[in-house]
Amino acid sequence: MGAIGAQTKPRTILVVGDSLSAEYGLARGTGWVALLEQRLAVEKINATVHNASISGDTTAGGRARLAALLASVRPTQVVIELGGNDALRGLPLQTTEDNLRAMVQAAQKAGASVLLVGMQVPPNYGRDYAERFSSTFAKVAKGEKTGLVPFLLKGVADAPDPVKLFQPDRIHPKAEAHPTLLNNVWPQLKKLLM
Repeated sequence: MGAIGAQTKPRTILVVGDSLSAEYGLARGTGWVALLEQRLAVEKINATVHNASISGDTTAGGRARLAALLASVRPTQVVIELGGNDALRGLPLQTTEDNLRAMVQAAQKAGASVLLVGMQVPPNYGRDYAERFSSTFAKVAKGEKTGLVPFLLKGVADAPDPVKLFQPDRIHPKAEAHPTLLNNVWPQLKKLLM
C-alpha cells in the first residue's frame, strides 16, 4: 500500500463558490483555494485545482453554470461553497436547498465526488432562520451522501475577537484568516481524494 501521494491517477478539483472562495479583497494567491493548491503540492497529492468561484454568486448562479463547468473541467471532486449570498438576499430556503441538491446530483452524475461547504448567518437574521439555514447544508449532504464542512468560517466568525479577522465590510475574511478556512475544508476534502 502506497501513500496517497503515490497515486498515478491525477485528480481534478473544481471549486464552485462565491467571494469567500474567489479571493474578494485579497491579493491573488492568498485565499483558501490558492492555499489548497500549495497543500496538495506539500502532501504530494497529484491534483489540480480549478477555481470557478465568482463574487456575489448564489446557488442559482452556480447551478446555472455547473453543467458547462463539469463538461469542460471534468472534475473528479467538486467543492460547492455557495449559499451565503442566498441568505443575504433573503431567498427562500427551499430554493437554496433545491439548487444545492441539483448541483450535487449533477456533479455525482458526472462521476465526481462532492464536498458541500456549509455557511451560517449572523444572529440578527433570527434564531429560527439561522438554524434552518445552517441545517440545509447538512440535510443535503446527508440525503445525497456527500462530504460536509459544517461551517467554512469556523474559528474565524466565532473567534474571540472576530472583527480583527475580517475586512472592513465584516463579511469577507482577511488573508490571515484563510489558512483557518483551508483547515476547515482540508480534512473532509482529503477523505474524497483517498
